[in-house]
Amino acid sequence: MEHFKNSWLIREKAFAAFATGPLLDFWKQREECWFTGVDNIAIRYVRLTSADHTKAIVICPGRIESYVKYPELAWDLFHCGYDIFIIDHRGQGRSGRLLSDTHRGHVVSFDDYVTDLKTFYQREIAPRAYYARYALAHSMGGAILTKMLLRQPQAFDAVVLTAPMFGIQLPMPGWLARSILNMAEQCPVLRDSYALGTGSWRIRPFALNDLTHSRERYRRSVRFYADEPALQVGGPTYHWVRESLQAGQEIVHQAAAVSTPLLLLQAGEDEVVDNRAQDLFCQTMTAAGQPCAGGRPEVITGARHEIFFEKDRMRAEALEKTVNFFSGCPPVSPA
Repeated sequence: MEHFKNSWLIREKAFAAFATGPLLDFWKQREECWFTGVDNIAIRYVRLTSADHTKAIVICPGRIESYVKYPELAWDLFHCGYDIFIIDHRGQGRSGRLLSDTHRGHVVSFDDYVTDLKTFYQREIAPRAYYARYALAHSMGGAILTKMLLRQPQAFDAVVLTAPMFGIQLPMPGWLARSILNMAEQCPVLRDSYALGTGSWRIRPFALNDLTHSRERYRRSVRFYADEPALQVGGPTYHWVRESLQAGQEIVHQAAAVSTPLLLLQAGEDEVVDNRAQDLFCQTMTAAGQPCAGGRPEVITGARHEIFFEKDRMRAEALEKTVNFFSGCPPVSPA
């Protein structure tokens, strides 16, 4: 196991060989499945399982992401002894879209994401006799998972949130953004249009990206979307932004009610989500007497938003913290 963990620190040196060799062979073993979510939207997901595993991890990706992007993380966690389940949220990835312009990131109600995740859990995780059940969620997925924990606190034995979307970095003062969003909400055409400054999916040069310092992982991620146009999602609609801001506020206000053991990994150089909301979330949990691990976010110094797609050093640090946290959390009886 230590030899395997050491490989996390040197993978970028021969990333292409790894990705087109062992990783590709591993990913071919996946099972791709689907179920019907809220409003008859098809929700796609993937699973990688072994008869030798007694523990599972559910992975909840961020906005615009698909499980197609996550083979490397699945590989690492699978080889640490976990079955892996990854969901494609409604409106993105290979799941059903909600608008005729499939590039618009949209949702009718943020709670629809949560209901889909709960259905996914009841379908795939609850019926299986796992010794322990964990979840790992990134960005928007972190908000979705946290809202599920408020409904079903015993679903998972422990969870890790990476750069969770409890607040969004906006290009304008909050009061002005709220005024624009409330105005857009009154006009259906505007409500479902791209939010100001956004548009359809396009490739952003590595030098201008705000997601990762890893050139290799960034190129690979972009290639997934370029090679499969059906995966592409552009900017969010005004309504999506409004729903997501409200969801983040609700999560922070209700943080005292989160009782599931929780580790929050914060990207030190995040320019996508608002780290201050993550700080407040952890402070509220601590004040309620059930702090997150360490009582505050664990900062991955120097990391941009996509921590598990960062350069080896930062990614390995996050993986080590994640695996150690899960192994240190005793299982409880799931709901």
